[in-house]
Amino acid sequence: MGQENGARGPLGGLRVLELAGIGPGPFAAMLLADLGAEVIRIDRPGESASRLPPERDPTRRGRRNLVLDLKRADAVAVLLRLVETADVLIEGFRPGVAERLGFGPEPCLERNPRLVYGRMTGFGQDGPLAQAAGHDLTYIALAGALHGIGRAGEAPVPPLNLVGDYGGGAMFLIFGVLAALFERGRSGRGQVVDAAMAEGAALLMTPFYGLFAAGLWSDARGENLLDGGAPFYDSYRTADGGYLAIAALEPKFFAELARLIGLSDEDVRRQYDRAHWPALRARMAATVAGKTRAEWVARLEGSDACAHGVLALAEAPHHPHNAARRSFIEINGVTQPAPAPRFSRTPPATPRPPAPPGADDDAILTEAGLDPAALRAAGVLG
Repeated sequence: MGQENGARGPLGGLRVLELAGIGPGPFAAMLLADLGAEVIRIDRPGESASRLPPERDPTRRGRRNLVLDLKRADAVAVLLRLVETADVLIEGFRPGVAERLGFGPEPCLERNPRLVYGRMTGFGQDGPLAQAAGHDLTYIALAGALHGIGRAGEAPVPPLNLVGDYGGGAMFLIFGVLAALFERGRSGRGQVVDAAMAEGAALLMTPFYGLFAAGLWSDARGENLLDGGAPFYDSYRTADGGYLAIAALEPKFFAELARLIGLSDEDVRRQYDRAHWPALRARMAATVAGKTRAEWVARLEGSDACAHGVLALAEAPHHPHNAARRSFIEINGVTQPAPAPRFSRTPPATPRPPAPPGADDDAILTEAGLDPAALRAAGVLG
């Protein structure tokens, strides 16, 4: 990494318009910018959904910024002018809002038939819940994902907003956009990508629906191999109040764990005997509680025991592995994850710092053959 965003990276030359929103839309645009796409974020005047100052919001990194009051017809005309040279547009309004304001798929594709129009919603563009408000937690509740996350006999636990907003939302929006771009290479035509967080979260659950249908997965929380039901796939408190994550699922890995922490041959032999799980859990909890996290890390990390210390946000960037891989970077004084994944031939550049709203108004409009001063005087830029 080293050059300005867009100079390098596998998506160099891709032009993207991002209509500012919250959650998955900005994250998706960040991912595209990270990999070299030229992304223009279009903010609405006087609006900021983030609690962070724009210059310190990592999800705004890597793109230029323009402010347009899209409630005005003359501002929509500017947007449609930009659409003419764009490859992708990303929007996250409720279904029908973009159409009502004049920049829905029909006028955009009329201006640019090669455009991939990416739409990000919670429930999709149609269906009984299409117009309903929601957030990550409600989307993954509908998908069947939230039900399986939590301790036995307790309420479901919100898994941050990783499953709906980012895993089921942004990642599937990007997947759909890149698939549409690939197809455009054959047909020469763009299309609309309808990405719904609830559907993306449901698709992430595909393996579990398969196990459930085969009778190999209980619909009760905290009773399965991967939901904290198995004592050898869980986190345990250490002597200093830290936690050790143990994921010794396969017998050979569990045998190595048992050797290193002092479990018995019977524990190894009865690893998958559910009747033995309560006693095994109690023994593992007592054992792990006997040493500090640092002591367990020194003994286990890097071995085939599949055990690692649970790191906090302040700690993860400084772990030797993350430091060696340069998995975190600092931009505008904010430590944040670096672009991923890695590319052998077209590595992405270090992302440009986040731009405040309107920072690039003049440059973007001039490049489009428009007069920034006249548009500002007319109130188009807010």
